[in-house]
Amino acid sequence: MTEPMLNARMRLMIQGTAIMDEPITEARLDPERQRQAREYARLQRRLLLIDLVFGLAFLLAWWLSGLTFLLRDAVASFPAWLGLILYMIPLGGAYAILRFPLSWYGGFVLPHRYGLSTQSLRSWLADEAKGFLVGGVILLLLLEAIYALLRLQSDRWWLWAALVYLVFAVLLANLAPVLIAPLFYKFVPLSERSDDPQQQERDRALAERLIRLAERAGTRVRGVYAFDMSRTTTAANAGLMGLGNTRRIVIGDTLLDRYTPDEIEAVLAHELGHHVHGDLGKGILVLSALTLVGFYLAHVALRWGIERFGFQGMADLAAIPWFALVMGGFALVTLPLQNAWSRWRERKADRYALEATGRPDAFTFAMARLANQNLTEAEPPRWVVWLLHSHPPIGERLRMAEGWKRVKRKE
Repeated sequence: MTEPMLNARMRLMIQGTAIMDEPITEARLDPERQRQAREYARLQRRLLLIDLVFGLAFLLAWWLSGLTFLLRDAVASFPAWLGLILYMIPLGGAYAILRFPLSWYGGFVLPHRYGLSTQSLRSWLADEAKGFLVGGVILLLLLEAIYALLRLQSDRWWLWAALVYLVFAVLLANLAPVLIAPLFYKFVPLSERSDDPQQQERDRALAERLIRLAERAGTRVRGVYAFDMSRTTTAANAGLMGLGNTRRIVIGDTLLDRYTPDEIEAVLAHELGHHVHGDLGKGILVLSALTLVGFYLAHVALRWGIERFGFQGMADLAAIPWFALVMGGFALVTLPLQNAWSRWRERKADRYALEATGRPDAFTFAMARLANQNLTEAEPPRWVVWLLHSHPPIGERLRMAEGWKRVKRKE
């Protein structure tokens, strides 16, 4: 997520009006922005490795120092549900405080250094606090359900917990647009974002165009909304949010203010491709299946831990660090598999966008502009893609669109 430098922005604006009929190639990727993107990506990967090592060290220290047993005993006199909360507050608080330098450097310092962030330190801290509280409440709710099952169904808790996770994921996807996202951004109907009558007319025409695109995809949306993405970043993005009655098209003002209607339509067509292919539902099911396996492995590990580490039972709060290590290790091992599945679905959505709009130039130009603006590495190393990327590299997506266009010309 980035902001282009002034000269790069000017070149993009000129390209957008003067050479839309020319083939869109990798030459349109700004060389200087790509140099910065590669540098930024390397720094992010190093931070990710440091973060993983820190998380592992923190959990081991909390466990092996005996703190987990001391805290378990300190809350033992409280009801089980309250004891879990009282255990998690110091655990989560200590983790957040010790990890804060990493969060600050990766979430505030680096984005500002590379022109990606528009936030003041105060605004960033406020968002971090909101994110910590929201994430903490969600985690506590999920842990309360898991530990209730551990107490009531110690032999089959993992099966019921996977079902709870599935229901929880569906509810969260449905409620996020109305309960969570507005905590961080202001959403308004697209036609109401400006007081200028001419701008309102243009926005109304764009909203109608995108709704027609959604209808052709068989997607019922509750409207088209703009949100103040520029409050936090110079990057651009758009997508679909919600399920059922909360499903809506959302577009960042950084996209609306800099991209043509054709380019915005191409970006949204990709997102609608996920709906056409049922990717949200399939993704929840795939993740739930993996979670089921992870919970079963945690079940085996907890059973083994009772004998090996002296845990008092399956629902022993002292075993939370051990539980987190097993689940975290499983998530890390299966990450390449999850990303490979995601990249497959993203490729299908790209092809749908090309078929639905019939405008490969708009698609490729939008992808190139987003790579420049968002500081996205177009050609990352293969091992990085395999291990960490949930989307195909921008370079691959540009070549795919060019190939699609050549095939269509021959037909």
